Amino acid sequence: MVKAPAERGSVQSDGRGEEEFTCEICVEVTSNKLFNNGGKCSHPFCTDCVMKYLAAKLQDNVGDIKCPAIGCDHSIDCTPFVGAALFVRWCDVLCESAITETGNDTCYCPYPNCNELIVNECGDRVTKTRCPNCKRFLCFKCQRIWHAGFRCNEIQEIRDSNDAAFGRLAERNRWMRCPRCKHFVELRYGCSIVKCRCRASFCYKCGRQLQRHYCGCDVNIEACHLCRLFCLYAVIFIGYLVFFVLLICSKIR
Repeated sequence: MVKAPAERGSVQSDGRGEEEFTCEICVEVTSNKLFNNGGKCSHPFCTDCVMKYLAAKLQDNVGDIKCPAIGCDHSIDCTPFVGAALFVRWCDVLCESAITETGNDTCYCPYPNCNELIVNECGDRVTKTRCPNCKRFLCFKCQRIWHAGFRCNEIQEIRDSNDAAFGRLAERNRWMRCPRCKHFVELRYGCSIVKCRCRASFCYKCGRQLQRHYCGCDVNIEACHLCRLFCLYAVIFIGYLVFFVLLICSKIR
């Protein structure tokens, strides 16, 4: 006697007391354990397909995984069937989802063997930071390996290890790059408003190009006050000098 094929979604007995059904994911007749979504919904899915579906969603960092049935909005509850490794991964994804929903800036460690989630809890603008897991430096802004001595939009200039070493040297000595010609400039002492060899003036503290001898950044106020005081004394000195010259000329006459 030829057995008629089971309809999609139907459940039949195979004569040995085990139920056979057609899984709506792999579309195969199987006696694999029927997936039970904790009583939330009932669909003919085999547990193997549901586990593969769950692993694929977790690979995409999806924490709230919905039932794979079309039009079903129930979340999957398959904790009893999930293996230890998959369960840990699911917990990590749920934790990361909860953190990102707080509104804090986040990034992932760019090193291939780390990929740790890093949270900016202070709310300040962060660039150079150290991964709490692998203890290596990264750029929080562009989410890449730390590019010492170079800005985020200048990473393409790091061509080899020599460029990277020079960048570390510039960072250690706190050299600044001219915003016009991009050459490094070293300030040993004096006012923080410097003039590059390309004749461009910029603030050595914040790196902004200036059209006048003043910058509004907080760290530069003291230096600008010193320059203004020097200019004031210079004007007073020149005034006295002119006065004495005129006085001497009047006596000669």
